[in-house]
Amino acid sequence: MMIIDFHNHVYPPDYVKEVEKGPSAYSVTYDDDGNPVLHSPGDYNILVPGHRLMDVRQQVIKDAGVDKQIISFTAPGTLIETPDRSVELSMKINDLYAEIQQAYPDQFPALATLPLNKPDACAAELKRAIRDLGLKGVCLFSNANGVALSDECFWPMYEVANELNVVCFIHPTFPTGVEAMEKYMLMPAVGFLMDTTLATASLLFSGVVERFSNLRWVLGHLGGAVPYLAERLDRCYEAFPESRAHLSEHPTTYLKSHFYYDTVNFDVDALAFAIKFAGADHIIAGSDYPHQIGSITKMIDSIHRLDISDEDRAGILGDNAAKLLSL
Repeated sequence: MMIIDFHNHVYPPDYVKEVEKGPSAYSVTYDDDGNPVLHSPGDYNILVPGHRLMDVRQQVIKDAGVDKQIISFTAPGTLIETPDRSVELSMKINDLYAEIQQAYPDQFPALATLPLNKPDACAAELKRAIRDLGLKGVCLFSNANGVALSDECFWPMYEVANELNVVCFIHPTFPTGVEAMEKYMLMPAVGFLMDTTLATASLLFSGVVERFSNLRWVLGHLGGAVPYLAERLDRCYEAFPESRAHLSEHPTTYLKSHFYYDTVNFDVDALAFAIKFAGADHIIAGSDYPHQIGSITKMIDSIHRLDISDEDRAGILGDNAAKLLSL
């Protein structure tokens, strides 16, 4: 069975050099193993070789039996930079991703990143990334420094995405209310999942999903709490006029048709619940490699432990992602 890992992250070395050169809201140090450590306000990422070196990553996925990884940037991305610098760095990342995709066409298709803190620049950069660079979709963070993805400032971006039938991967970033999550790593443990859920509900109830109906959305980390809370979204649609003002059907109709859910939740019972909710054809494999909290091994093992047909398993492992991105 073909295995495609939809959810994993790359920091190109030339991007790290650009941040070191500045200006940037990040600072860069190095750990005892020589790995760059990218420091952002209240957080840091240790960029291990798998984050940066594609030959290392190539060997890792070969050893694991993974055929492709759909590479994407990760939070907080360029959101913490000044708006103009965010545009510069987003373009730099997309250029570097296009180079990786060209160098490894069979292994590392790439998703674009956008300067979401400068909304009026997003449409043009999305068009450039998809049409000119040939990237396979776009990774959107779950909010743009507190501005919802459903905000009308992003609608020109969605117009372009809708015209080009773009796949939009929603990855969480610093959640709204993050000040309550400063201890115990509560941000990745809880906040990321809640912010994905909030972003999804807002995109639904605002009418963005219905208005831009050509878009297909992929939710990281099994959709956060979306499958679990979907019935409640339907009840809000039935109970509150403002919840159905921009929707012609129940939220679950769209959650089962327009949305896909990656398997970065390695609990078999949680995966089984998501399959029951959305259907096996809307579940796609994801590892969160090479973050500390990610695991290619657990991704594969959890999918193999599911009590499903071989056809459904093949879909989740790779066929669904291949179809979604026309690979």
